[in-house]
Amino acid sequence: MPPTTTPLSRRNRLGAAVLGAAVLGAAVLGAAALVPIGAAPAAGTPPQRQQPQGQHPQDSRQREYAAAAAEFGVPESVLLGVSYLQSRWDTNAGTPSTSGGYGPMHLTDAARLATAAGPAHEHGEDRRGDPARPLPHATGPHAPGTAPSAGTPGGQTLDAAAALTGAAAPALRTDAAVNIRGGAALLASYQRALAGPTGRASDPATWYGAVARYSGSDRADAAAAFADEVYRTITEGASRTTDDGHRLTLPAHAGLTPQRSWLDRLGLGGPAPRPDGLECPRDISCEWIPAPYQAFGAGDYGNHDLSDRPGRQKIEYIVIHDTEGSYDTTLRLVQDPTYVSWQYTLRSADGHIAQHVRAKDVAWHAGNWYVNAKAIGLEHEGFAAQGTWYTEAMYRTSAKLVRYLAARYDIPLDRQHIIGHDNVPGTIPSTVAGMHWDPGPYWNWSHYFDLLRAPLRGVGTPRAGLVTIDPDFATNRPAFTGCETAGVPCPSRGSSSVVLHTAPAADAPLVNDVALRPDGTPNTMHISDHGARASAGQTYALADRRGDWTAIWYLGQKAWFHNPAGNPTAKWTAGLVATPRPGRATIPVYGRAYPEADAYPAGVPYQTVTPLPYTLPAGQRYAVGDVLPSEYYRATTFDGSSPGDWTVIRGDLRYVQIQFGHRIMFVNLDDVLLLPSPR
Repeated sequence: MPPTTTPLSRRNRLGAAVLGAAVLGAAVLGAAALVPIGAAPAAGTPPQRQQPQGQHPQDSRQREYAAAAAEFGVPESVLLGVSYLQSRWDTNAGTPSTSGGYGPMHLTDAARLATAAGPAHEHGEDRRGDPARPLPHATGPHAPGTAPSAGTPGGQTLDAAAALTGAAAPALRTDAAVNIRGGAALLASYQRALAGPTGRASDPATWYGAVARYSGSDRADAAAAFADEVYRTITEGASRTTDDGHRLTLPAHAGLTPQRSWLDRLGLGGPAPRPDGLECPRDISCEWIPAPYQAFGAGDYGNHDLSDRPGRQKIEYIVIHDTEGSYDTTLRLVQDPTYVSWQYTLRSADGHIAQHVRAKDVAWHAGNWYVNAKAIGLEHEGFAAQGTWYTEAMYRTSAKLVRYLAARYDIPLDRQHIIGHDNVPGTIPSTVAGMHWDPGPYWNWSHYFDLLRAPLRGVGTPRAGLVTIDPDFATNRPAFTGCETAGVPCPSRGSSSVVLHTAPAADAPLVNDVALRPDGTPNTMHISDHGARASAGQTYALADRRGDWTAIWYLGQKAWFHNPAGNPTAKWTAGLVATPRPGRATIPVYGRAYPEADAYPAGVPYQTVTPLPYTLPAGQRYAVGDVLPSEYYRATTFDGSSPGDWTVIRGDLRYVQIQFGHRIMFVNLDDVLLLPSPR
């Protein structure tokens, strides 16, 4: 049910402060219009983003879809709609998706991906993130980088396309025109198997069963959810420029009503009944595969903690992860009481979702107990380091789930609250280097927020004082290395990340993250070395500008990124900033917002408020994400028998969440002034 509203809650008070800063910004900026951050489009599909240049005249790619539709007797709208929900018509340079799919039609070759699976995250991490209860069993890196197998749903369609078209497998992977022919041949074969009408001029509504089968789903509800999303795309229409510069259009087919009865011929059975309490919107496929709450060993237990959120503690964050393994492997792990947990797992091929932990309970996923106690974790089938791409089907179901959870638990749809695992801070100095960095620089945050109907907005002038990172995903291609082999360049592909330098020049060294490199040496372009990059949607205070370069305050220093006016990689925006109070040369920065010692009841050990290896110097400003109470959820025993267990300890301290580096961090409210950002 929707959250209960209360008069001017803490969230609303902070929102009023931000709104006040925005109003002041409007006065300072004069004619510059302030667009509300998070405003939804009026109607229809999410807004289209700036697309790469170099479009092909009388576009050949559109003709290739038309030719394949004619050759195999598939309505062109169906072919384009299926392709859009798989890849948004992109080629991804012939590289596989996170489920082993190639090309615009996502022809799957999971057996090939399985042999190329990359390494797991390099660093270990206690994903419970609470040294108050050290865990004797392993809770460190994700599972080894196992990929989907050919036997998984949708796992091996490239071979079938090769048999139907006579095309060689390498061409089906890398040649867009051949790939489109393969997809059209598959759709036609599925329609023939269902004894449905064929021909390019046949009624698109009668292809519902073939479209559902194309998803590869082994569940009726998942196949139907995929087909419904394809038909929504066909009904609303779409137009965009692909990652290789082709302008494509799917005209809107208003009034088209798919004939869902064709789904029955797939033999998948009726929709599985949803268990009571399943926390998923009705228009996506979702099942309950519980993570075990189980005692074992000498007082040990796993793999999550019981609570009563939001009654006991407000949920502030939704954390986006990738699995670093296949969907099936991930499901096996979350059912292991000696492993760790998260609330949801999402499948790449069709976007199907499994829920494992109730939102009221605390899963062990983010490596920071303060964040875990206030977060919901979503694992997306995929690999951060390989450079594989995430399917549109998974992006869309993930966005629907996040919108549902955000509305239910009053979580703002912004990058201060919808965060990646790579944005979660270490808890104390010793844990910073081991924090994970998924979903990585290839997760398309800008597109994801379009799907959340909270597109990244700007105000048009640098006098606003803040910048929101927002590069064009398709053309922004940082030269990362080490996706598969250390030192070897990663495949050239679009990215949400911009790289940060010590000076306004491309050959200037990258900035230093002192917690990762205490010797002061620059960070590198290695794929996991994220201490010198910022990601789409993250907002920073403007520090300087020189020509095509913009500087932000980042980890206590100026950090420069290329931001030319003709092809900007950031948007100007306004809000609140935190800066040290007068007389303070520096202030400490924290990875968790814990209470002061006096707040702890007798018998409950004080959780030290330990600064991280960073300081925030006087004169610097950092974008404010929230003002938060100091809280510690005490949960150290299976049955809640330890003093203070299953209670939230609250103190008088209050903290300000800031975007300090690539990760969010916290400062004591008493140490800072909160000011409007306009300069």
